[in-house]
Amino acid sequence: MSILSVVLKKLPSTYWWANLMELFERLAWYGMFIPLSLYLTGSTETGALGFSQVQKGALMGTVVMVLYFLPLLTGAIADKFGFRKTLIVAYVVLASGYFAMGQVSSYSAVFLVFLWVALGAGLFKPVIQATVGKTTDETTSSLGFGIFYMIVNIGSFIGPIIASVLRGFSWKYVFVMSSVSILVNLVIVIFFYKEPAQPKNEDPLLKSIKLILKNIFKALSDIKLLIFLILVIGFWTMYNQLFYTLPVFIDQWVRTDVMFQSVEKIWSGFAHALDTQNNGTIASEMLINVDALFIVLLQIIVSTVVMKWKPLNAMISGMLVCTIGISLTLLTQNGFFLILSIFIFAIGEMSSSPKISEYIARIAPKDKVALYMGCSFIPYAGGNFFAGQISGGVYQRLSDKISLLQIDVASKGLDIPAISGKFTQTDYFNRAAELMGMNGRQLTDYLWVTYHPNRIWYIVFGIGIATVVLMMLYDRFLIRGTGLKIRKG
Repeated sequence: MSILSVVLKKLPSTYWWANLMELFERLAWYGMFIPLSLYLTGSTETGALGFSQVQKGALMGTVVMVLYFLPLLTGAIADKFGFRKTLIVAYVVLASGYFAMGQVSSYSAVFLVFLWVALGAGLFKPVIQATVGKTTDETTSSLGFGIFYMIVNIGSFIGPIIASVLRGFSWKYVFVMSSVSILVNLVIVIFFYKEPAQPKNEDPLLKSIKLILKNIFKALSDIKLLIFLILVIGFWTMYNQLFYTLPVFIDQWVRTDVMFQSVEKIWSGFAHALDTQNNGTIASEMLINVDALFIVLLQIIVSTVVMKWKPLNAMISGMLVCTIGISLTLLTQNGFFLILSIFIFAIGEMSSSPKISEYIARIAPKDKVALYMGCSFIPYAGGNFFAGQISGGVYQRLSDKISLLQIDVASKGLDIPAISGKFTQTDYFNRAAELMGMNGRQLTDYLWVTYHPNRIWYIVFGIGIATVVLMMLYDRFLIRGTGLKIRKG
């Protein structure tokens, strides 16, 4: 019997149920989140909401920031009331929240409902990861967490594909899909999930939360940890443009019709499978989703290559590659070049992202590893918040097609009604094209050449490069320069 089969047999059923719940939760989240920017900003006649890029950036950035802060508190709730009860509450909140997101349309209502979803996700995250930790031991943890992260990416890959097909019928179905996926998890936790063995926390909940916050602030008094976390915010700000900015950029500017036609000549069936909107194009979420595909296929290979690298060296190299990749995605209208750019980005992501947690664990004193790891939420939260700002006001000023068209229309003195509920973004664009004597493709190319909306790549590239340079300085002067030692594995 092989070592692998022995280890697999040692993993209890609760571990496998936890992985299955993670798969459905990631399917629900990414099925909703990857096309969310399109739903928030798309023209209303398509069933989208027609919000501005600024509104979109503020909503997504703020809510996801809150989501990543919540596990600080929700972990204490799970320890107090039990994993199973916490998961049941999380799934009820998530299922109702996802469904409600497809039913409301005002900005304030969408904001509040998305916060409700964030509460459910914040309850879920610490419990499912703790379950994996408590159902593995020294002999099974490496394989156990490896399988877990593979499941994360499988769910992340499947969700957007299903969502892309469903939004071709109605945007509401995307949120119904996410809600149904969570209801599957509710069935699993009620009938199959068993509470992992653990000592019950008898302390009052408020006391536990106060202790957690006190310990977090104590950990942040370590200057090398604090500076590292602040620097990593830059990485996540750049990284999250994949979800915040790129879907809209592809939808507005990238020539996916040309890409579809090229693929159709080679493999017609595959081309039409990618054309989930049945309009002779490839939906942006289908293109972005190749990032998850690359990770599923290549993570083990990349991890093997960088396994023996120092965590900080792997991180810096990966961040540099990531920066190049995500910046190139915003450079041209060529869909095939976009795929190459996402591949470059994925290689950097696989090299750097896993090493962040590993590095935090290594700079922590032996008796404070768990405490230091609890601080890893900070760069995720900050990165999402600032990513929202870049994809909001910055994108609207530099790259948003409708905003640039409005500037051009004003400069030409053309009389076009303002965009309202009945006069949609599509109506505005078509009327402008008619008055300028162009078709839609010609007007898009005119705006591209005239206003250079790809300038936003300078901003994203600048953030990434600044993070890389500051990381190198951090390593040179704060780590090696002061003789601080990094614990070995």
